[in-house]
Amino acid sequence: MKQTSHSSTSGVQLAVITNRLEGIARKMANTLLRSGRSGVLNIARDFSCCIVTADCDLLAAAESLPIHVLCGPDMMSRTMKEYHPELSRGDAFLHNSPYHGCSHPADHTILVPVIDDQGIHRYTVVAKAHQADCGNSEPTTYMGSARDVYHEGALIFPAVKIQSQYRNVEDVIRMCKMRIRVPEQWWGDYLAMMGAARIGERELLALGEELGWQTLEDYSRDYLNYSEQRMISAINKLAAGKTKGQSTHDPLFESMPETGLTVTSKVTIDNQQGKVVIDLTDNPDSLACGLNLSEACARTAAMVGVFNSVEHSVPKNAGSFRRIDILLREGCVVGIPVHPTSCSVATTNLADRVANSVQTAIAELEDGAGLAECGAVIPPSIGVISGIDPKTGHAFINQLFLGFTGGAGAPFADAWQTIGHVGNAGLCFQDSVELDEMRHPLLIRSRSFVTDSEGAGRFNGARSMFVEFGPVGCAMDLGYVSDGHINAPKGVRGGLPGAASKQYRRHVDGALEALPGGALIHLLDGETILSYSCGGGGYGHPHERAPEQVRKDVSEGYLTASRARDVFGVVVDEHGLGVDLKATQALREGAGAMPELP
Repeated sequence: MKQTSHSSTSGVQLAVITNRLEGIARKMANTLLRSGRSGVLNIARDFSCCIVTADCDLLAAAESLPIHVLCGPDMMSRTMKEYHPELSRGDAFLHNSPYHGCSHPADHTILVPVIDDQGIHRYTVVAKAHQADCGNSEPTTYMGSARDVYHEGALIFPAVKIQSQYRNVEDVIRMCKMRIRVPEQWWGDYLAMMGAARIGERELLALGEELGWQTLEDYSRDYLNYSEQRMISAINKLAAGKTKGQSTHDPLFESMPETGLTVTSKVTIDNQQGKVVIDLTDNPDSLACGLNLSEACARTAAMVGVFNSVEHSVPKNAGSFRRIDILLREGCVVGIPVHPTSCSVATTNLADRVANSVQTAIAELEDGAGLAECGAVIPPSIGVISGIDPKTGHAFINQLFLGFTGGAGAPFADAWQTIGHVGNAGLCFQDSVELDEMRHPLLIRSRSFVTDSEGAGRFNGARSMFVEFGPVGCAMDLGYVSDGHINAPKGVRGGLPGAASKQYRRHVDGALEALPGGALIHLLDGETILSYSCGGGGYGHPHERAPEQVRKDVSEGYLTASRARDVFGVVVDEHGLGVDLKATQALREGAGAMPELP
């Protein structure tokens, strides 16, 4: 917003209007959750809704996925204004171009400019939703093997007008229905996205009428300035210095180095000036596969690493973002992609490696800051399934969210077990077994935590999750891009790594076949997939963990008594009923008792 001479917004007004705007974003999200047609929306909640100012600054995002909104809505809004300089009430735009601010092509986004009664553009509301299918050449929205965007095959919409005067542009609708494998499912999700955006528009117009647009303009300026000051204060508390973090992605595709792709983040913290600089320029060039990051995801992933290292109450908006400088270069695998580079998997795999390299670097600067590594994704249990339903004869396709954990050990607490991955911050839901089985010809045979799979530490990383599932009465394709089989999530400050990922096919005769990390697998009726997600890295040395916490883990069945002794140096009976404190002290103090760290 333009600077004005109007008086500053009071603290009470800041609080009240902030909650009003967050409430609008939540109304949008509730609309998407309750009216979306695909399971990835109405069960897994893989979507985000936010409000952007007319100057393209992120203002309110409620419970949005960080990888969707920290950077991207601002860039997409600028693209909308550049390509459509004359905006009118009733306009709406479809955007999914990773070359123009979107995260990746599967994240269809509706942009609606909020135009007041005088024709002035006041805000843009954004509804972004991951699609069950986006028209890729293979039935998956994560096509890691894509050599370029042409091989990938998705329809790309760089802020294309899809509504004018509140009426659909039917040419664009027909294009989508002809290309997307489940057109009626896409149509239902499109209507849910549009409904969410229009509710946001309606509520903002009513708020402007109630409070006055000048009041809201003053609020936006003052709230972003307040957020910047909060971020400065948070950075003031970090240790100053320069450090480097690295995180390595498994070599899943031919274009990747044989030893995997190592992401390097150079981190500079100036706590006096309240500034953090993340330099991602010293990384490999873009690859002939779908793992390349969009600019939005590269910037967001670095921000996630920083926000995971400061006070959680700092507002996440354009004001606090002013204190983070992110250096990128064009043509870099974690930088700015050049068309036709494929960014099919931009929201997850390498984005997670960027965030992990930042938060672990900050953790090594100072005990009490940063995080260990979160577990890598995308295991088969959250892969994309497709086929023909034998009951209806109709095609089905959907991304499952049957089970993944991945949480990192933190400075003062154990991991959030079901964070999912570092970019979605636990905001996606895990699927209901029963609902997935009702919707698809699918049987989930087992879902559970894996014993002794945590990243051991003073504070533990997440345990691995095991899921076994397969088709019933038909064949089924399953696409996944499972990182973390070779490069398990690392611990920090003496913490141990969490469990690595792995996956198998169980043939009809019971024989197990090890599967590669990234693949499109054709499953026959009666076959199942065994999926083991990554755990999360531990924070601090396991011998610093409170013995009572170790005992509780044993009593819950998460940890065996032998691992308690060998890794944590805690002597406990096999049922976790009690700790032998004298034996524990002797074990921890004994020569050579500390476990060998990798």
